[in-house]
Amino acid sequence: MVTFSLFYFSSKPMAERLLVRALKGGKSTRIVTLNGKKIKKMPITLEKLPGLKTLNLQNNLIPKVCSEISTLTQLTVLNLGNNLLEEVPEEMKYLTSLKKLHLFGNRICRFASGACDGLKNLILLNLNNNQLTWIPEEINRLKRLTYLSINHNQLASIPRELCFLKNLSELQFNYNQLICIPEEIKYLKMLQKLLLVRNNIEVLPEGLCDLKNLRILDIAGNTIQIFPPGFQDLKLREFYCEGNPLFLKQPVTAVKLEDIWSLQEITSRFIMNQLAERNPSLMQAIEWYPQVRNIISKGRKCAICGNSFLSVWLECVEFVSPSKNWKISRNLHLVPLRILICSYKCFHQRGPNLFGIAQV
Repeated sequence: MVTFSLFYFSSKPMAERLLVRALKGGKSTRIVTLNGKKIKKMPITLEKLPGLKTLNLQNNLIPKVCSEISTLTQLTVLNLGNNLLEEVPEEMKYLTSLKKLHLFGNRICRFASGACDGLKNLILLNLNNNQLTWIPEEINRLKRLTYLSINHNQLASIPRELCFLKNLSELQFNYNQLICIPEEIKYLKMLQKLLLVRNNIEVLPEGLCDLKNLRILDIAGNTIQIFPPGFQDLKLREFYCEGNPLFLKQPVTAVKLEDIWSLQEITSRFIMNQLAERNPSLMQAIEWYPQVRNIISKGRKCAICGNSFLSVWLECVEFVSPSKNWKISRNLHLVPLRILICSYKCFHQRGPNLFGIAQV
């Protein structure tokens, strides 16, 4: 039977000597806790604890991870919160059994090269209260990552590679400098909780509406005015959006204009609608023109007639009531949805709750 030993050290100068003494039965040691001891350097004698499962070094003054940590291949929990680290250390790649990594409250502004390489079993990563301005593409190597929290940093963007971590269930990016969310977020099919409080997000991607398991969404304190079509069908339990300049249902009369389309728009609409009808001659011919295929791949469908259009549209807003199943912000009475229409002809056929958006 394996004995689980737990060591607490109350005196920093004696901490390493006590640790050495404890090493006599080192293989049976499973948990070491050295929290709040003003330690300035990780104990190098940790390498003599090959069976260690949990290492708590929170609330110290550690600026760098010692290379000896690479021997702790059975370690499953590592807490280095509230120290003086400036990067996610490269040595992390050797901790192949690690499941929970706490690095909150440091000075981290970068990931060391290769830091993500060996963390194939990591489930939770906490990087709150650091100085990160970017996340490396290599984040996609954390295949089992389920919980990611990077609140109170300086992130300006989220890499699309993050959206291919299919096990992600919870994402927290509160209090950053995000402007947008990648369209690829639609691939996070297991995502249940998404927190984006106090960023600079102007538009939510349409792909967000594909997240059928999303239950909690908090976008309070951004600059969002309107939501993507289909947003009202999300199966949310909680939705918070206070502090956004949402469109209000306060219509005014505007001058009605005529449709004036470019030759490219007219041609593109004809090609896209013929392809929709599966015109055999055009379907065969289009294979020879990759540039044309690239252009029409950006096409959209009119919410009224269903026909395709390219770059000229009428942006409209439709007001719908929030789901009765949502726990919502008190001031949210109507949800403004973004609706695209191909022409003024279709605009004149709109329903009573759909309004054009004018630039003033």
